[in-house]
Amino acid sequence: MANSILSKIGPIWKLSSSTLIPLRTTTNKHYNPKYKKHRKMKFLKIDLPDMNEDESKISPEKMRQKMKERGLMPPRPWMERPFYISATGGVFEGYIPPEGDGKASLVSTTRAKQAVQLLEKKSKSMMAIRKIKSFDEDFDAKDFAQEAQRIYINAHESLANNDKYALRKYVTEKAYPEFRHNSHLKTIRWKFLDSLEPPRVVHARCTDIISKDNIFGQVTVRFHTRQQLAVYDRFGRLIHGSEIIAKDVLEYIVFEKHLSNLYGTWRIHDKIIPDWAPPKDPSKLTRVRPPPEPVVVQVQEEKEQPAIADK
Repeated sequence: MANSILSKIGPIWKLSSSTLIPLRTTTNKHYNPKYKKHRKMKFLKIDLPDMNEDESKISPEKMRQKMKERGLMPPRPWMERPFYISATGGVFEGYIPPEGDGKASLVSTTRAKQAVQLLEKKSKSMMAIRKIKSFDEDFDAKDFAQEAQRIYINAHESLANNDKYALRKYVTEKAYPEFRHNSHLKTIRWKFLDSLEPPRVVHARCTDIISKDNIFGQVTVRFHTRQQLAVYDRFGRLIHGSEIIAKDVLEYIVFEKHLSNLYGTWRIHDKIIPDWAPPKDPSKLTRVRPPPEPVVVQVQEEKEQPAIADK
């Protein structure tokens, strides 16, 4: 058996040394030892921090020295985060529309009383407009009413086209979710026909937030227009309005601008709905669940049986 194994291995040992492949082992040494000293100086030994060290047992002076060696800033007991306020959270000193506006006669007693009350409150609006002019010299109430109508039309067209990025240019951060509410998977057809009355500024206010220099301005514009609105659901069924029938719309839209911001623009902020306004028409697919029918419980009166006399 041993002879057979040697007979098989024998030819390998008889090969010449030139035919054998030399074996090389891996090494960390550089092939050129000329700059050995310079390569050694490239490495810097540092003291690694002890992660298991108990910081509660270290004195404040020692901790300050260690942080100074590592180039770390001392921790602050408070946290500062920069924030930017681009819009207010609501309407301050909102405009109260006169009852019957757009329908009641100007000669009626109720409208006469309301006109006197509006004249008394007009002084604050004039002061607010003067404040707005101190930031924007070209501001004019009559010209702004036409600009507000352009912003109003562009905002509603962006909503109808489902253009979210264009809509943010014309509405504030507060009004954006209100515009987009319940419009998911809906098709909106909106068209502005004409103005029954020219738009006019009826209310103006200014306020400061956090600091006296951070001032916001709000202007309420009255719109009396004729519009067409039709809303379809995701199946193409008409759920509100009509594309044929036009309606007269009376609205009080609040526009807001960050006056302290050099690049601030007027945007739609809110809509004032008076208390005397009629309720909105429900959608055509809305169904009212009928109240449950009362269940009549019949109580059977037990008849008193006569007592049996003892025999």
